[in-house]
Amino acid sequence: MFSISTACASDLQREKRMADEIVDAILDGDAVFLKASGHEFLSIYTEADEPKGTAIILHGRGFHPDWQDAINPLRVGLVESGWNTLSVQMPVLEKQAKYYDYLPLFPEAIPRIEAAIAYAREQLKGKVILIAHSCGAHMAMAWVDTESFELIDAYIGIGMGATDYKQPMKRPFPLDKIKVPILDVYAENDYPAVLKMAPERLRLIELAANKKSSQVVVEGAEHYYVDKGDVLTQVIEQWLLTL
Repeated sequence: MFSISTACASDLQREKRMADEIVDAILDGDAVFLKASGHEFLSIYTEADEPKGTAIILHGRGFHPDWQDAINPLRVGLVESGWNTLSVQMPVLEKQAKYYDYLPLFPEAIPRIEAAIAYAREQLKGKVILIAHSCGAHMAMAWVDTESFELIDAYIGIGMGATDYKQPMKRPFPLDKIKVPILDVYAENDYPAVLKMAPERLRLIELAANKKSSQVVVEGAEHYYVDKGDVLTQVIEQWLLTL
């Protein structure tokens, strides 16, 4: 089990403010409010014309499900290649919060991930892919410590291992426990921790022994994929074709 203190609660007021701003600005897809642990949270559901499955997308620290740099290009671009997308609002804190501040929030993310998977399964019979960027990947890994990844058909981690100065991860990602296909994506100019841990992540992925798993570097990109969202989407689209 993923055992950490739950004394620190997420900033629901900030989350509500972001949701109010986002809902009115959505150009592609529909706002869907899912429920977990008695709290309704925003997700954005976008349907493809002939869907192959659903990609659930988890954003990075302090952002939202329509974040312009990595998340919006993914949730819109994958629809164009035949995947429904469900972009999920994850728990947030104030803007200045660091990695260690977020650790107690990880358990709050677990029921949100499960609610998103249940919704995706209700909407469409087909593959369910979990895509998580940055802190979203930390939250996804907290979930893998408590539930079986057999609930999904593949996992894509983007920029896995991002933390803050003098705030190292408490323990490695349990990538060796995940038996479904894994794609580990990181940027050529990613954060030092993400780059440093790339060989170890690959070693753990290889221990899981799924032949469809892979690790890919996005050339010319940095952690947030500013102006590289389309390239990131193409990398993921190409890998999804192998499933």
